[in-house]
Amino acid sequence: MATYFDVHPDNPQRRSLAQVVALLRDGGLIAYPTDSCYALGCALGNREGIDRIRAIRRLDDRHHFTLMCQDFAQLGQFVHLDNAVFRAVKASTPGSYTFILPASKEVPKRLLHPKKKTVGVRIPEHTVAQALLAELGEPLLSSTLLLPGQAEPMVSGWEIKEELDHVLDAVLDSGECGTVPTTVVDFSAGEPEIIRRGAGDTTRFE
Repeated sequence: MATYFDVHPDNPQRRSLAQVVALLRDGGLIAYPTDSCYALGCALGNREGIDRIRAIRRLDDRHHFTLMCQDFAQLGQFVHLDNAVFRAVKASTPGSYTFILPASKEVPKRLLHPKKKTVGVRIPEHTVAQALLAELGEPLLSSTLLLPGQAEPMVSGWEIKEELDHVLDAVLDSGECGTVPTTVVDFSAGEPEIIRRGAGDTTRFE
């Protein structure tokens, strides 16, 4: 059964976040709110967690996982950015964007796109997600919580707890999330390619 954490949207309780981080460090898989929609998350080195996310979402090995980062300094440790891409990404963070970029050696090989050697990164503009990342002290390996056959993600924590109680270790609920996932921009070739139009404005990338 998943432990349910009802956290304040503006002042998330430190004790609850510490308990969630302890679960993550112990190999747990969680559902947590972001500035676009709910996400599944596990620790970066959690191989079983990755397999559990793939099973829940029925993903193949070409799926880009996302490293949810607290800030730009943390993001920069895991991807390679030239000056132009650096400026474009920095101007759009934090926000509802996921950027596909060449991965650095800090990223475990099992997270990379098998051919491109890229990874997704993003910095959320969400109080609870930011507080969780600050408590964890490293990126959270994440994927949008969109189940097979669902047209839109679930918006509330209690709904996720009810649906996925048997496959998650914790659910963080800070109120309803949106149903629109992030805008995904691929910078792996140097120029922006919009892979998915979502919550983030695409104007600057067109």
